[in-house]
Amino acid sequence: MSTGKEELEVEEDFTTADQEEIVEPVIEVAKTNLAKRRTIDALLEEKRLRKELEDYGYDL
Repeated sequence: MSTGKEELEVEEDFTTADQEEIVEPVIEVAKTNLAKRRTIDALLEEKRLRKELEDYGYDL
């Protein structure tokens, strides 16, 4: 445990980045997310319909 009288050593050896070096993260456009969601919904709907066809009683 440290007593309140000890001094902490602080390293100030960090470099600041220039404005040109900063790389902003790529943000996906809402259209892309919506397109992905629609594709997933279509695949799930197709899977649901196939299951209905398998379970359908053809002997009516």
